[in-house]
Amino acid sequence: MSVAEHVDSLKAKHADLDHLIEEEEGRPHPDQTMVTQLKRQKLRIKDEIVQLAAR
Repeated sequence: MSVAEHVDSLKAKHADLDHLIEEEEGRPHPDQTMVTQLKRQKLRIKDEIVQLAAR
């Protein structure tokens, strides 16, 4: 897998996590622990994308 393909894959995962966060926050009683975990995963992916783009 090339770097560009890996970045595209990470961007897709980032978008999926964003969707999951929006869904959870839209519930009447969102699970804040889950939201926090999803946001951390999203941030890790964003950091990895930035690192790969800097190469």
